[in-house]
Amino acid sequence: MTYLSRQFAALVTAILLVPVPAALATEEAQPQVTVTGEAEVSLAPDMAILQLTVSREADTAREALDANSQAMADVLVAMREDGVAERDLQTSSFSIQPRYVYPQPRNEQPPRIVGYTVRNSLTVRVRDLSSLGTLLDQSVTLGVNQGGNVQFTNDNPAAVLEQARAAAVKDALARARTMAEAAGVKLGKVLEISEQSHVPDPRPYLAERSMAMSASDAVPVAAGENSYRVLVHMRLAIDQ
Repeated sequence: MTYLSRQFAALVTAILLVPVPAALATEEAQPQVTVTGEAEVSLAPDMAILQLTVSREADTAREALDANSQAMADVLVAMREDGVAERDLQTSSFSIQPRYVYPQPRNEQPPRIVGYTVRNSLTVRVRDLSSLGTLLDQSVTLGVNQGGNVQFTNDNPAAVLEQARAAAVKDALARARTMAEAAGVKLGKVLEISEQSHVPDPRPYLAERSMAMSASDAVPVAAGENSYRVLVHMRLAIDQ
């Protein structure tokens, strides 16, 4: 046996000889019941997130940028006048892209720039849902011509999650008691408890049809409810 082989064998022997803590060994040997409790609580959304995009095309980048900037400036002014706070207005993306034509066949001549497209996207948090339809319609009137996505969410779902968490724990304990009674045993202390929460993604609502609506029509929207689900995994000892 080589020197390295002897060293490895000695290390393995040392590991195997390390005593397992008595408490851990007792817990692992103790009969247990493992359950999962769940609870779901629904909550009406109190906030909407809009994605609005202004796209403009022109022969030069300067002309496209000026037209886009003017339209977006009008949208921002309207949002502020309608009560949207500065903290709820955020530019999410901006791009200037050349537009090409490709002569046929392509391998004989390079593509040629024929103009530019400027896109400016704005994320808007609307905390007064009663104004949502009007804001959508007004933004289109002022120059928004892409996007129109709406996502319904909750600003602070902590209280609802706490409610669901408590209900999930009660559900887990009830399941454990049912299993113990059916097996004719008694439950002991809780050995382990863990949580798995599901916070829903903002619910999407496509409002693209508002692009074709007249300025006198408010966009109809339906907020619905968001569901918050919590799973609780629990291990309990069985008294003997």
